[in-house]
Amino acid sequence: MMSNSSSNGGVQIRQSRRLPDFLQSVNLKYVKLGYHYLISHLLTLCLIPLMSVIIVEASRLDLDDIHHLWLQLQYNLVSVIVFSAFLVFGSTVYIMTRPRSIYLLDYSCFLPPSHLKVKYQQFMEHSMLTGDFDESSLEFQRKILERSGLGEETCVPEAMHYLPPRPTMAAAREEAEQVMFGALDNLFANTHVKPRDIGILVVNCSLFNPTPSLSAMIVNKYKMRGNIKSFNLGGMGCSAGVIAIDLAKDMLQVHRNSYAIVVSTENITQNWYFGNKKSMLIPNCLFRVGGAAVLLSNKPSDKRKSKYKLVHVVRTHCGANDKAFKCVYQEQDDAGKTGVSLSKDLMAIAGNALKTNITTLGPLVLPISEQILFFVTLVAKKLFNAKVKPYIPDFKLAFDHFCIHAGGRAVIDELEKNLQLLPVHAEASRMTLHRFGNTSSSSIWYELSYIEAKGRMRKGNRVWQIAFGSGFKCNSAVWVALRNVKPSATNPWQGCIHRYPVKLDL
Repeated sequence: MMSNSSSNGGVQIRQSRRLPDFLQSVNLKYVKLGYHYLISHLLTLCLIPLMSVIIVEASRLDLDDIHHLWLQLQYNLVSVIVFSAFLVFGSTVYIMTRPRSIYLLDYSCFLPPSHLKVKYQQFMEHSMLTGDFDESSLEFQRKILERSGLGEETCVPEAMHYLPPRPTMAAAREEAEQVMFGALDNLFANTHVKPRDIGILVVNCSLFNPTPSLSAMIVNKYKMRGNIKSFNLGGMGCSAGVIAIDLAKDMLQVHRNSYAIVVSTENITQNWYFGNKKSMLIPNCLFRVGGAAVLLSNKPSDKRKSKYKLVHVVRTHCGANDKAFKCVYQEQDDAGKTGVSLSKDLMAIAGNALKTNITTLGPLVLPISEQILFFVTLVAKKLFNAKVKPYIPDFKLAFDHFCIHAGGRAVIDELEKNLQLLPVHAEASRMTLHRFGNTSSSSIWYELSYIEAKGRMRKGNRVWQIAFGSGFKCNSAVWVALRNVKPSATNPWQGCIHRYPVKLDL
């Protein structure tokens, strides 16, 4: 601070030296980090003095004291035997009944061939030439595309590149085979696991459910064994990938020494909307070709070669609420054309589902320090009617990486804001939406691939995959990295990761 004073017509300049204001100079971020460290390690810090006392007392024992202790144990031989028997029995029961660890050996995301790419201008020209959309609908699609966050390299299926489009059953089967078999071929090549070694198969695809099923198509293609436990999940939306992981996890708890494969995809060919209802045109602009195959194991010997371990799966279903149930709804418009309608209440419903989900997930993953802060502010607000803002737990203390379903720019924006995330935490989701579009339930795997391709995944890092889907559902999966994870040879970002992140117009 500078102060000026006049003396004998001259100007004298004095500089005042004061101690800095402590409250202004201390970086409260480090105070908070110190608090979290203290509370999180409180038990350890309390045990240190106790262990020190035990060690000091033990060091004072001489040979006579040790001999006297041994004699006492001999005189109480029955007690020692009973205690040992209970210890062995309890350990055996624990080992036999504890949940089996679920390991993720590897996964593969389908990389569509370049001839399936569709640029903005090409998309709009094609939509105009089909003759199915009026001027208002074309303008609406143009605005949605401009604000969508999608780039110029997203892909639509082969059938949509024809004029007129060919949304036949045969074309839909071809799309499904191309995506599923492409991802599975790479997965088997990367892991050297044989298809006949797979004991559990779970496939999820919401809008295309032919007979025989998609899971049967995979069994037939790879000549899998006859006693394989196969499941086909339909109509469960973009969050079905986490549901499929949860189902595979439950099956692996029952069947020992088994491999499970989860295939997550969506089929666009027969689900393109050719009408003029605005709420049903949005999926045309956002959904693109994609799919992923994931290999899980419950074999203890696979831990050393696995990438991740599954820690938690938390599922939230809001289907009892009528608005939530119908906010993503497949129906026919007034002209009899089928499509998926998105409600204007979608973001509000998604927000409520997220709150319910993280209320369950929070106690499982948040450090005790965050839980105490949340509880104290809640009590203060309820009991004392205090005018305090509800404390939003800092999930950045629980997770190192976030894979937010790339459903659209608005979804990512809202989660980044509500969870108080940094731009780097939402980067994988934004870049996946830009490069691949909304690939439905498989988007969280493209995001994980992005993090790996950037070389950011370190041993011990925790990953939160969170997805939303029709019903309405919000589902979370939590993984922990078992090693420094390097990208697989078939990582879908390998040829373009150097160009990302790209700057997006906000």
